[in-house]
Amino acid sequence: MCPVSAVKLITLYLPESYLKALDELVEKRYYPSRAEAIRVAIRDLLNREFWGRKEMEGEGRGQRR
Repeated sequence: MCPVSAVKLITLYLPESYLKALDELVEKRYYPSRAEAIRVAIRDLLNREFWGRKEMEGEGRGQRR
């Protein structure tokens, strides 16, 4: 996880069904808290959609001639 000084607080509105599912994940001890589950989900999204695409774009440029 990021150093505490690099962490920012955001407000997020979620549907009740999302909260129930998050609470179930916490209850089953997949995650220690809702916040940690949300952080992991955002990290995975960014790895797939943002950072992963940048890597693929960089590889594509390097292979073109």
